[in-house]
Amino acid sequence: MITRRCTQRQFLLRPDPDTVQAYLYVLGLAAQLARVDLIYAMTMSNHEHVEVADREGRRVVFYQYLHELVARAMNCRRGRFENFWASEQTSVVRLVTVDDLVEKIVYSATNPVTAGLVARVDQWPGVNTLKALLDKRPIVVKRPRFFFREEMPAEVTLTFRIPPELGDEDVILARIRRRVAEVEAREAAARASTGRRVLGRRAVRQQSWRDLPRTQEPRFGLRPAVACRDKWGRIEALQCNEHFLEAYADARRLWLAGKPTLFPPGTYWLRHFAFVPVAAPPKIPIGAIR
Repeated sequence: MITRRCTQRQFLLRPDPDTVQAYLYVLGLAAQLARVDLIYAMTMSNHEHVEVADREGRRVVFYQYLHELVARAMNCRRGRFENFWASEQTSVVRLVTVDDLVEKIVYSATNPVTAGLVARVDQWPGVNTLKALLDKRPIVVKRPRFFFREEMPAEVTLTFRIPPELGDEDVILARIRRRVAEVEAREAAARASTGRRVLGRRAVRQQSWRDLPRTQEPRFGLRPAVACRDKWGRIEALQCNEHFLEAYADARRLWLAGKPTLFPPGTYWLRHFAFVPVAAPPKIPIGAIR
């Protein structure tokens, strides 16, 4: 799961037709370039959530291209020149199990609902590809009329699917649909008991992109690298990260000494810029992911 905030938490991704079109267009280009499979994507007014299946260890290529081109396009559209994204490192969290993937998709999709902006997920006017995922229908996006050169593709097609190695797609999609409905019903009941009302899509669109939330953002907390509801699954995933770092350090030591070596799967920078040999990732049989 890839997450990044706009600088100063400003509403630089405030939903409007140009923003939605530009983001989806670049998202499709980035997925093609990096050869990752899109699972789900959504943008709030000041941050993004994207879930992808990265089988070749090219997620850095994906989000580097996505963030750079979205920033340049939207700065051009807004007539601004400063940083678009927050300077902190992009958050990349490995979702260990199918349960974790489902929960993160539901969390992202219902973010506008739990934030009191709209009553239902389908009312959010920004990027939210839940319907495309649930209906198994691709999204075709034409090249925006601003910023993008005519030499770039006239349109891109985005397909959002559950990776087949995770199990029966229809079963997983049914779980997502059910959990989203549960969150919408819970939030509706909470509003009814307190008399609160949602802001509404029209008011969301009327917000200035220069604005920012009035709430204070938590700082200096943990930055997780994995998400797993199961304690032992989480420990196992963290141990795999440690083993990768150890194997990488050993391989780099041999490489610097001029000795033959093989870097572990997931090596990115040295693979793409120093062309070091990297071991093939292990094959994961269907049903092996819990």
